[in-house]
Amino acid sequence: METLKAEKKEKKQETTMRITGAEALIHCLLAEGVDLIYGYPGGAIMPVYDELYKFQDKLTHILTRHEQGAAHAAQGYARVTGKVGVAMATSGPGATNLVTGIADAQIDSTPMVCITGQVTRSLLGSDAFQETDIVGISTPVTKWNYQITRVEEIPEIMAKAFYIARSGRPGPVLVDITKNAQFDELDFKYEKCTGVRSYKPVPEPNLSAIENAAELINNAKRPYIIFGQGVILGEAEAELKALVEKGGIPAAWTILGLSAMETDHPLNVGMVGMHGNYGPNVLTNECDVLIAIGMRFDDRVTGNLATYAKQAKIIHFEIDPAEVNKNVKVDVAVLGNAKETLGMLLPLINKSEHKEWLDEFDKKHQIEFETVIQKDIHPTKEGLTMGEVMEQINMATGNNAVIVSDVGQHQMIACRYAKFTQSKSNITSGGLGTMGFGLPAAIGAKMGAMDREVVAIIGDGGYQMTIQELGVIFQHNVPVKIVVLNNDHLGMVRQWQELFFESRYASTVMTNPDFVKIAEGYHIKSRRVVQRSELKDAVAEMIASKDPYFLEVKVEKEDNVFPMIPTGASVADIRLK
Repeated sequence: METLKAEKKEKKQETTMRITGAEALIHCLLAEGVDLIYGYPGGAIMPVYDELYKFQDKLTHILTRHEQGAAHAAQGYARVTGKVGVAMATSGPGATNLVTGIADAQIDSTPMVCITGQVTRSLLGSDAFQETDIVGISTPVTKWNYQITRVEEIPEIMAKAFYIARSGRPGPVLVDITKNAQFDELDFKYEKCTGVRSYKPVPEPNLSAIENAAELINNAKRPYIIFGQGVILGEAEAELKALVEKGGIPAAWTILGLSAMETDHPLNVGMVGMHGNYGPNVLTNECDVLIAIGMRFDDRVTGNLATYAKQAKIIHFEIDPAEVNKNVKVDVAVLGNAKETLGMLLPLINKSEHKEWLDEFDKKHQIEFETVIQKDIHPTKEGLTMGEVMEQINMATGNNAVIVSDVGQHQMIACRYAKFTQSKSNITSGGLGTMGFGLPAAIGAKMGAMDREVVAIIGDGGYQMTIQELGVIFQHNVPVKIVVLNNDHLGMVRQWQELFFESRYASTVMTNPDFVKIAEGYHIKSRRVVQRSELKDAVAEMIASKDPYFLEVKVEKEDNVFPMIPTGASVADIRLK
């Protein structure tokens, strides 16, 4: 009996310990499998950083050069690994500098936990030095947030934060911790969160809805799939491919769905959206059954809602009930994780072919190829195009790279022309369209996938928004490859000014620095390409390098991205020139 009591006492001592809140936070992170944090220290989070110093062998902290860089790096890491990204900052400006990355993660459903320091509890609401109401500020752009003011709250709140961030439709969570809670002590014990009252992250699939969806698909003459990031987040790539092949159904991607299915698959017909492919956009308004999987009918995909797919029966596979019937009225809603719901659908689908319908996509592709694609990737004019740079990167990487793009013309070119053979390979800012995303997100993606080639495609405008993150690459020798497509303009805005504002280039012409010298200042191998004859060799040299590499390519200043759906127009009104 005494031995049994001793064993119980010993077991209790193993699971609880008296430690500070700052150390407790570190143990929470370790318990959740975190091994990498991006952040920037300051006074209100200093106790946590002091504990991080003691745990360097278990937890790597990457000092970014700006808190926004920390948030985007955590996003890139999360998107390529599927894990929860972690970013940390101090109170006040440190916390507010995270907000852009948090908002980006919220709209793109990226799992992330952000930890911010806060002034001590007794000073809350007094306008103390570097005090901001980050909980109030971040409420609209987080999946959940919470301010810890008592040390005893830390284990439960951190467990809840990670559970909410990764479960169901993922998203960012912010935990604000007052300084007194970091210094005070508690008897620490950690239990992972497995559920939260009133929060149901994954709806139960409805068999009747799945049977209705199967009936519509089996009776369709012109079925059409549009797949989004929900396929990747739900790890439903195999189920999507099986559905496409069994039903003989053409499938197109949203920009965040790109790479869920290999781009060269014969039934993968291209990209929808404002700068998507001609056939996938026009034929949206000619299909008889539209099957939307893990996408939210964003305005860049639908164009004018009054004319979007009005002839079609619409089936929506979606994990978040709030997205169903939000923008587009659907005939059948199938709620649940796409892996589970598509798995239930597959046995009900008849083996089919839709040759005549697929021929329509081929015909439209031929029109686009002759009018747009051929000129983009095999130009006859003297100046370099963004498309031919992307084509050279495809060839040099064997279509196996992770492509991280910033926001602008180059982003649309990357999403149109990059080729992929595996999932989680296209990392970009979709819903928020955040310039400055590309460089830090590429750093995070590379640290999350050191065995893969990671290439950042960035414009000269967005590059200068977070150019300071070259310091992270230098300090940690992160072997990411950076390609800046430099047209000396804010290219996407300039394109709109040309097409819709009579070429009045208001504040879009850029006088740029010597990007190569800046990269060399960070001891990063660099090269500039001006002539087409230099391009192939320069790309090959960059990809062959085992070290970080910067490549600037001077491209045409007034090179536009087509096709294009003008704002407010129908998807059928897409312009080829």
